[in-house]
Amino acid sequence: MLLLLVLMSLFHFLLNCDYASASASGSEVTKFNKEEEHFIFRRNLLANGLGTTPPMGWNSWNHFGCQIDEKIIRETADAIVSTGLSKLGYTYVNIDDCWAELIRDDKGNLMAKNSTFPSGIKALADYVHSKGLKLGIYSDAGYFTCSKKMPGSLHHEFQDAKTFASWGIDYLKYDNCNNGGSKPTVRYPIMTQALMKAGRPIFFSLCEWGDLHPALWGAKLGNSWRTTGDINDSWESMISRADMNEVYADLARPGGWNDPDMLEVGNGGMTKDEYIVHFSLWAISKAPLLLGCDIRNMTKETVEIITNKEVIAVNQDPLGVQAKKVRMEGDLEIWAGPLSGYRVAVVLLNKGPVRNAITANWDDIGIPPKSVVEARDLWEHKTLKRKFVDKLTATVDSHACKLYVLKPIA
Repeated sequence: MLLLLVLMSLFHFLLNCDYASASASGSEVTKFNKEEEHFIFRRNLLANGLGTTPPMGWNSWNHFGCQIDEKIIRETADAIVSTGLSKLGYTYVNIDDCWAELIRDDKGNLMAKNSTFPSGIKALADYVHSKGLKLGIYSDAGYFTCSKKMPGSLHHEFQDAKTFASWGIDYLKYDNCNNGGSKPTVRYPIMTQALMKAGRPIFFSLCEWGDLHPALWGAKLGNSWRTTGDINDSWESMISRADMNEVYADLARPGGWNDPDMLEVGNGGMTKDEYIVHFSLWAISKAPLLLGCDIRNMTKETVEIITNKEVIAVNQDPLGVQAKKVRMEGDLEIWAGPLSGYRVAVVLLNKGPVRNAITANWDDIGIPPKSVVEARDLWEHKTLKRKFVDKLTATVDSHACKLYVLKPIA
């Protein structure tokens, strides 16, 4: 990181030298350098104005895999509205792999699979937009997608980006399969440039699986980047993804987020407490909150978890700082991160097999010593009557957590 800062400083110095000489040699050179600087700004930041907070919505893969069609997508959009999820911020309806024909048309364009998406993607986008939602789509920085059932966008980036924009696409998940062994740092920037020229702001989600540490270079190219391999609906998978993602906490910021993969809440492989841990860690980690269950058939427990407004507010906090593990004692962990308004979000996590007491100390979580603190329990929806000084202790069940927002009051 230090080397990067030194190089950036050198670059700006040289750029300023260019401007100085340009002033002496004429206005045309000055104009050229200003245009060059503007291009560099756009290229580095993908300045599409999207992702100021982590994206929220739904993706088809975790529950449906390749078994998708336009009816499922339409019904899911309907359910996101009828359940009130859209009012809570869940706005993206994202189609994953297997939506296209294996062969492009005679002009080289991607085509929606006629047997499952007969109305076409443009009509589907129009329908989703009519609900006040946004439509996402999937492609791959390779010759084929991961299913090998549809083409990837390698060497078709500009054509495909224009196609997506013409259909009204709002989000692109861009995978990393069947790429011929070429580096993602070569392939992904081309789609960045293509999206910038497509004429429509499209959230760019780099699904590179943490292969070449995309957190180190993703902010130049996209709005989020996968830091892990694929999640599955198990405690071990979920916890390991959270751990891998946490390593890159300092590199997340508004407009560019670390992505430990989509949510499994409601798919049935974990207990309610484990799903609460899952949702809490994704929220405090400022991860994209992309639901992966069947929205049309949710249990009361699932609805209760994913509609917790207070937990969603932690994820969507405008400060945009990803939480970190501030203390680990065996199976007991404390995760903490600052929120706007001088508040701190804290997760007390028990990964072990038995119930245990966990203590969060102010000096670990960034609250000034001797501060008197008010604690809000976000899963119990109550502000604790007792005020806390120097530390907070709670007893936490096995494979469970407590999530608090702490606010210094004196």
